[in-house]
Amino acid sequence: MASTGIAVSPSNNDALDLADAQLDGDQSSYHHTPEVFLLYLAVPGVPLAKMQVLESDSVATVKLRIQNSKGFVARNQRLVFEGRELSRNDSHIRDYGVRYGSVLHLVIRLSDPRRTAVRTVYGRKFKFQVDQCRNARYMKQEISRNFESPNGIGESVTLVNGEKLDESTLISTICETNTSDTDFLANKSENFNGNEIEESFEQLSISSDIGNNLQFDDAKEKYPLIEPVLVNPSVTLTPKITGMIEATLAGLEMEHTPVMSSEGTGGVYFMLDSSGQEYVAVFKPINEEPMAKDNPNGYPLSSDGEGLKRGTRVGEGAFREVAAYILDHPISGYRVSDELGFAGVPPTVLVRCLNGYVDQTKYDCAEKEPKIGSLQMFVKNSGSCEEFGPRAFPVQEVHKIAVLDMRLANADRHGGNILIRKDENGQIELIPIDHGYCLPESFEDCTFDWLYWPQACQPFNVETLDYIKSLDEEEDIKLLKLNGCEPSSKCVRVFRLSTMMLKKGAVRGLTPYEIGNMLCRENITTKSKIEEIVEEAEDVVLPGIGEKAFMEAISGIMDRHLNELFK
Repeated sequence: MASTGIAVSPSNNDALDLADAQLDGDQSSYHHTPEVFLLYLAVPGVPLAKMQVLESDSVATVKLRIQNSKGFVARNQRLVFEGRELSRNDSHIRDYGVRYGSVLHLVIRLSDPRRTAVRTVYGRKFKFQVDQCRNARYMKQEISRNFESPNGIGESVTLVNGEKLDESTLISTICETNTSDTDFLANKSENFNGNEIEESFEQLSISSDIGNNLQFDDAKEKYPLIEPVLVNPSVTLTPKITGMIEATLAGLEMEHTPVMSSEGTGGVYFMLDSSGQEYVAVFKPINEEPMAKDNPNGYPLSSDGEGLKRGTRVGEGAFREVAAYILDHPISGYRVSDELGFAGVPPTVLVRCLNGYVDQTKYDCAEKEPKIGSLQMFVKNSGSCEEFGPRAFPVQEVHKIAVLDMRLANADRHGGNILIRKDENGQIELIPIDHGYCLPESFEDCTFDWLYWPQACQPFNVETLDYIKSLDEEEDIKLLKLNGCEPSSKCVRVFRLSTMMLKKGAVRGLTPYEIGNMLCRENITTKSKIEEIVEEAEDVVLPGIGEKAFMEAISGIMDRHLNELFK
């Protein structure tokens, strides 16, 4: 036995030091013990990196190792193994089947572009978008490359907000808020006239880390720039949705390039208005969903069509986004026009869009075919719940999202997809977005971050109880079909079960925590209470029994379990 292997069972601290050291680059020898084993880390555009971890490591611990070694902030990391995201930070990596020699795919969630202004000595401004992860030197190069000036105006930028510019400074450090314009002063005189300045101001709109352009004149002669996809011609679009599509169309007609977001797991594009200064909508093409063939964020292609979450399929995210809006009924009943839904899901519609976005690292020419995807109204906000502590959130705001998530068995509710804003009275509002993993075919990946917020332990108020009582899952299923959403039989069963559990729990006076806890697994290997109930029903009912009879059997079994748990 080699001297390095004498300690057959190293202490956790020794093993931890070894794993960290070898992830840092000290990889002269790799140790494989029952506690320590070798993994490979795959990052898009970078060769495989070797790393050693402990078998007992949690997902959160592995992310911290990567943060300490590679500098990627843990909360911006997404780890994927064999097509499944390691989404439960407190679960062990071994619970996901990760073993010696496994390849983990690391996808980094970067921050969104900042709006930036370059100001000349004559007071003229040129605005563009730049990603926060870039530094000032890169920004200067992009200005020179994209702004046609014989004097290289970008290279002349030396001051930012009156202070000397350090070229290594990140844009995220320079810009203090998402909405503010930061002045970069170019102190070299320009040799072009005022008309050229104005023309450049109108034309310059770049996302510096991608280099995208609107070059689709041939395609737009053949296809509309954007149009709704209506399966049922009898369905009438609401005024807000119509206005959102018209505003998006106006921006595309002015050839304002959609701004690609680096948030989220799929391709996400902020659509601009006719001025090119305001976001009006968010477009998510189905062919750019996670694990789809054109996903821009480095996710591996799905080998069997299953999505990033169990019980979902690649290419169905846009339909689920629309379904969440349809099922978010106003408290007064079913939506007639532009009434706000109980949970406040922004207006969402399925569209066909020639968005004109070109990733020049992948395509030689611009898009020639329109893309189908979801279009959701952009909501001005102060950030997401991920950036704030939950104690300040109003109880009712948390409860309204809890009701939506439990109804839809949401498999991807975390603080990053709940936006925060203040209404005209200064009261905090929570806005739920990103519903591409709701209505799954199983409860396996059902997760709610709000489950551990203090508001979840508070009882529902009378208004919420009345809303829950009014829910009719059979009418909801008909409504989805009327709007062209055809969920699979497995999705329909999960929807019926989750609604049943919500209604039965609410009538017994249970809190969101108590109900949600029965819909979610405690860890990846232990089945949830709702899964146990389904298995019990499958064992006692006769083969070939109809769905109605099966649901009646489950209803009785669910009542018994609830009576035993909450006497």
